[in-house]
Amino acid sequence: MSTLKEIKIPDIGDFEDVEVIEIMVAPNDTVSVEDPLITLESDKATMDIPSPFNGVVKQITVEVGARVSEGTPIATIDVSEDPQTEQKDQVVESLPEQQQPHQSPKAANQSVSEPSKPEGDFAAHPHPSEALVTSKLNFHAGPSVRKLAREQGIDLSEVKGSGRRGRITVEDVESFAKVPKEKKAEKADGFQLPSVPAVDFSKFGEIEVQPMKRIQKISSKNLHRNWITIPHVTHFDEADVTDLEEFRKKHNEAAKEKSDRLTMMPFLFKAIVSGLKTFPTFNSSLDQEGENLVIKKYFHIGMAVDTPNGLLVPVIKNVNQKGLVELAQEMREITVKSREGTIKRDEMQGGCFTISNLGGIGGTNFTPIVNAPEVAILGVPKAGIKPIYQDGQFVPRLILPLSLSYDHRVVDGALAAKFLAHVCELLTDIRKML
Repeated sequence: MSTLKEIKIPDIGDFEDVEVIEIMVAPNDTVSVEDPLITLESDKATMDIPSPFNGVVKQITVEVGARVSEGTPIATIDVSEDPQTEQKDQVVESLPEQQQPHQSPKAANQSVSEPSKPEGDFAAHPHPSEALVTSKLNFHAGPSVRKLAREQGIDLSEVKGSGRRGRITVEDVESFAKVPKEKKAEKADGFQLPSVPAVDFSKFGEIEVQPMKRIQKISSKNLHRNWITIPHVTHFDEADVTDLEEFRKKHNEAAKEKSDRLTMMPFLFKAIVSGLKTFPTFNSSLDQEGENLVIKKYFHIGMAVDTPNGLLVPVIKNVNQKGLVELAQEMREITVKSREGTIKRDEMQGGCFTISNLGGIGGTNFTPIVNAPEVAILGVPKAGIKPIYQDGQFVPRLILPLSLSYDHRVVDGALAAKFLAHVCELLTDIRKML
């Protein structure tokens, strides 16, 4: 004869609303006494809630990310009547045979003994992020194993568990710690991030599936890699480009051929080259081991181009050796080739720094993603008229906002501020640039 029993959270001290980070069993699983059912975690510690019975799991009544306290129902188990398997110090409750698992009664306050204390302070997360919850799903490990991994500096998502249901054991961690660093790098598959859950959107309404273009797929992977591997910081500043714009317009009015027209981009390129020369750290890349800076003595600048097939970043080579008009002509040619799909592979390689210009579209500011292996990128939104206080009065000036995203492993905040201030100074006073 069997009995359906409800398992509740035992006494965990004075803590409430503790987060569930793992569910180690599923309906119809057979469990034994002390087999872990779920894992709870605070900012500094984790603890398992074990099964007080031998039996078959009928239902799990919590989910990952839920908040639980003493007395919260977590599962129902079909228990064979064996008095030796029952642990009376656990919070459990027999359910009537006719009661369905999803009709479990409300949690009742019961007197129970205190389970083993978790390591560290068991304070619950005040606002857990969804990323924190999902990142725990790659592995199953108990408190002692997690503690050992923290002490060894080991990422448990890279360790293959040999225990029941793939659970990571102390021996697994110790074996992993003995593997040479280069072998671990070969074994690891990227960051082993949890995949996006599959959703059948058609059940909510009409849909249309559009395959991503090849360039979009390549860009997507590169952007994702750059975002998760580079610690990004973005610094903002503004340049008064009133005089520069006046000079540019006069030049275009005097030009007799379209190829002689100037946009803002050649000026930005020249200002950036000056910044790279003044602050060589921005004209560098980290080596593969991340231990040395490779300082470049050439000045190749990339420009993001929006094409029908996706984003491309062609590179203008040796910008320091070219004048404004020559740069303008080359930019037009390479933009046309990018949009027509005739650009060559070597024309998109060797960049030292990238400029992403959205001024022709709009926006007040944005935070561009660094184009690795470069260490910085300049975002250029649309310029606008602002009242600037000069000589005791407000005067209308054309102000260009700029956003400099950089790799914080290489560039610190003070250096970024100096670099962008230098660029803004050149754009404000065109005489210094020319």
